[in-house]
Amino acid sequence: MNLIKYRNWFFALSLLIIIPGIVALYIWGLKLGIDFEGGTLWEIKFQKTPTSLEFQNFLDSQDAQVSSLTTTSSGNLLIRLKITEETKITKIKTKLQETYGQTEDARLETVGGTISRELTQKALAAVGISILAIVTYITWAFRKVSKPASGIAFGICTVIALFHDVIVVVGSFAILGHFLNLEVDSLFITALLTVLGFSVHDTIVVFDRIRENLGKYGQYSFDQVVNHSLLQTLARSTNTSLTVVFVLLALLLFGGQSIRGFVIALMIGIVSGTYSSIFNAAPLLVVWQKFTNSQK
Repeated sequence: MNLIKYRNWFFALSLLIIIPGIVALYIWGLKLGIDFEGGTLWEIKFQKTPTSLEFQNFLDSQDAQVSSLTTTSSGNLLIRLKITEETKITKIKTKLQETYGQTEDARLETVGGTISRELTQKALAAVGISILAIVTYITWAFRKVSKPASGIAFGICTVIALFHDVIVVVGSFAILGHFLNLEVDSLFITALLTVLGFSVHDTIVVFDRIRENLGKYGQYSFDQVVNHSLLQTLARSTNTSLTVVFVLLALLLFGGQSIRGFVIALMIGIVSGTYSSIFNAAPLLVVWQKFTNSQK
């Protein structure tokens, strides 16, 4: 089976997946959680849960700036407020007890604007530094690869595959945020960094097999060596990813509301990372080699 022969189809499929996410990101942006935007996240457990519309009217009567109001799987109401003043929240809680009787705060988190801005900067820095460190390491690790390949080619193809995975995850959350109110919080950044690590691990497995086969099968063309390496690692990479996806699927079905976004981001990223490692990163090496030869 010649996978490299269909590399343009693989690239086209990646574009079909990426473009809707980029468009959604441009039009709607990400639905930021309180970690990045500031505000209060309040999950309330009632003895008799009111309807969303009823409780929305209650909050409006208290001049509370509501960003979103949803019902959790456990029947609690999850409210995101733009206010962060403790006195205002205390006043609403007092009125809440008077109106609905005994209630319980399942979760009450408040993040100020200064903290959210600092967290945003650190999150972007963490992702950027991670990608830079990965590219530098790959380039160094494959510096002695057999000709006609080069360490810099392995590094650049790796970072393109990583950017592919980041765009897929972020773009997917732009779409899910608009239609399903799925927010981006600090756990999302944790998931994104985990995806980068998982993706580069898959890529290194493929690239290391290419490096090994270049020394063993020097009589074959670069295309043939890359294709043979892909076929050797295809089952391993797919099976490894499937085992992780099954675990994440169980967490998505039976885990709590608080980790839902984290699990979804991991699932999307791991599937994307496996695809990009096999069908993008390795074929890009072939494209790189053909372009280099055409310039000589």
